[in-house]
Amino acid sequence: MVLPCAGEVSDDYDRSSELKAFDESKAGVKGLVDSGVSMVPRIFILPPDKLGTGNARFKFPVIDLHGVDRDPVRRKEILEAVGEASETWGFFTVVNHGIPESMLEEMMDGARRFHEQDTEVKKKFYTRDLTREVVYNSNFDLYASKEANWRDTLSCLLAPHPLDPQQVPATCRHILMEYKEEIMRLGHKLFELMSEALGLNPNHLKDMDCGEGLLVLCHYYPACPEPELTLGATKHSDNNFLSILLQDQIGGLQVLHQDQWVDVPPMPGALVINIGDLMQLITNDRFKSVQHRVLANRRGPRVSAACFFSTSHLPSSKIYEPIKELLSEENPPKYRGTTVRDYVMYYRSKGLGGTSALTHFKL
Repeated sequence: MVLPCAGEVSDDYDRSSELKAFDESKAGVKGLVDSGVSMVPRIFILPPDKLGTGNARFKFPVIDLHGVDRDPVRRKEILEAVGEASETWGFFTVVNHGIPESMLEEMMDGARRFHEQDTEVKKKFYTRDLTREVVYNSNFDLYASKEANWRDTLSCLLAPHPLDPQQVPATCRHILMEYKEEIMRLGHKLFELMSEALGLNPNHLKDMDCGEGLLVLCHYYPACPEPELTLGATKHSDNNFLSILLQDQIGGLQVLHQDQWVDVPPMPGALVINIGDLMQLITNDRFKSVQHRVLANRRGPRVSAACFFSTSHLPSSKIYEPIKELLSEENPPKYRGTTVRDYVMYYRSKGLGGTSALTHFKL
């Protein structure tokens, strides 16, 4: 597969045909890199105003969960920190979360093994049908977004219905099943803390089924020959209730804070937590779903595993709207109700980049 690069594009450049050629190769961005590309193909190139650098003057919040269930004083401090970070940053890092570092490393290795196996084996999982429980492709929004991202993704729907282990790629089957149990436990603890930080019953968000569904996205960002021209992931917010991200030590994740791109520094054994759009909707803007992106890098590959708490795959008619206990005359509802599936369908139709999908649901 040969795609035109920035210096090779003629006036009759046909973007749609290039997207189709890239998609039909089923080899992803890694396939391009393996073929020896020395320039970034045109379909990945972003205008300069979508790039830019980060700002180092902000200190990204880190929350130590040690003692959260044993020490009332520590729990109060943790609740305050979770509430403040969720309201002001929409992101924070957690340490001492209870998941062994050896398991985190094996999860990273499993994701890497899938993406670095023979392309012909990976192709069996390649699809654009996002309703499937196991999906491998490059850019879920390839045909909807203006620019493609420099990454490939394996996604596995692990809850609420147990996924048949035989459907999961053998390269990461065992660790995904183990990791799911630990992430569900941590996710439910975070929903508990967030409920309390909002002044609600500890089980409030859990009883709303915010933690019922789990989708794991194993991202692979190959080394990029011209990282100044593209991004690993363009500016976006997440379409779920909550995300728990495991990232390697290469870095590149940035959060938009006070109109500045701020680096999220990798920390061994740590996990990055971020508020999703649906959490912002049900908290009526109390908790913030913040735009973030991933830089491309000459070093690589960068590997990450993002766990999304969402029930978008369920045909549920359950309506999510601002929580009544958080509303008042001074704080009326800012959003109309929506099902999770309707929200996610709209999000996917618009693609990454641009304005938040939440805008479409504002009253």
